[in-house]
Amino acid sequence: MLSRPILLAFGLLPFVSASANEAAAMPRFVPATDAAFLLEGRFDRRNPAEPVFIWSGDRISVDFTGEQLALRFGRAEGQAYFDVTVDEVTQIVSGNAGRWVWPAPLASGRHRLRIVKRSEADAGHAVFSGLELAAGAEALPPVPPVYRLKVQFIGDSITAGANNEDGVEDQWEDRRTHNHVLSYASLVSRALGADHRAMAVSGMGICEGFVPMIAADTWDKVYPRDVPLKADLAGWVPDLVFVNLGENDEAFTRAQNRPLPAGYTRGYVQLIRAVRVAWPNAQIVLLRGGMYGGSQSVALKQAWEKAVAEIERTDPKVAHFVFTHWTPTHPRVADHRIMAGELLPWLKEQGIAAPQ
Repeated sequence: MLSRPILLAFGLLPFVSASANEAAAMPRFVPATDAAFLLEGRFDRRNPAEPVFIWSGDRISVDFTGEQLALRFGRAEGQAYFDVTVDEVTQIVSGNAGRWVWPAPLASGRHRLRIVKRSEADAGHAVFSGLELAAGAEALPPVPPVYRLKVQFIGDSITAGANNEDGVEDQWEDRRTHNHVLSYASLVSRALGADHRAMAVSGMGICEGFVPMIAADTWDKVYPRDVPLKADLAGWVPDLVFVNLGENDEAFTRAQNRPLPAGYTRGYVQLIRAVRVAWPNAQIVLLRGGMYGGSQSVALKQAWEKAVAEIERTDPKVAHFVFTHWTPTHPRVADHRIMAGELLPWLKEQGIAAPQ
């Protein structure tokens, strides 16, 4: 259990005990249960005092007053990195920090705090316990965000933004450089003025991939693996769903000198039909591309097009889009911007959604 720091008072007012001064100067702890916090995303909320940040792009917002700020994280597994923004200034923070102190001076007035998970769910997750503020400071509800629509992405490493801040080579040891906030998915959502969610797992495929789980068993869960807890799909209903899957089915089998899994088309159709059952009124956009397999593999192209044709025959609220831009490594931030720049005009042309 983390001990609470004490700010000692150096002088005593007449007739006031030292212990009273010390108590008055102690930071105020605001637990995660406080009504001022706005949680947006697919959190594990079973314990209101310990909401668990899991999926990339999930966020907590709150306003606060005073000249001090510290974040408290509880138990953490793996690597979980966050963009912590106060009044438009952003710091990268690890969920393993336990207690993390805002490093810059703060004025005495009202401030805006936003915590966004930048690393992906399968890399790690962390409990948010609350904030420490200056003595006498307040936590206040933020101005409610105004969204034009709700957008859900379902995908793999491309959608997660894996490796997008790496150098020339992809690296997986330090997830600090895997930034979903600058992925094409997040960029498109912001351009649309959308409430954004992303269920994205690096290495995951329709039939098989570089991780043990497949999309059909993962897209509707609270955690990407091991924990069978299902998400409340009726509690947040998207207007628009993007699905970008298939890269790993192709890359994993190619690395083993095997053909694309024979069940890819059938599995893809079944996944989209499950999404349709969950969200019967959503517009669904099927995506392909961004890396070698989605762009250059003839086998994947044929299997995907067969699935798309079968789905679109019976579902008028499904459309498809293929990215022209692709990279031999995982897309970097510049590539994600190009991908978003391709997708947004197409959405407008199709009458599906237009940038704000």
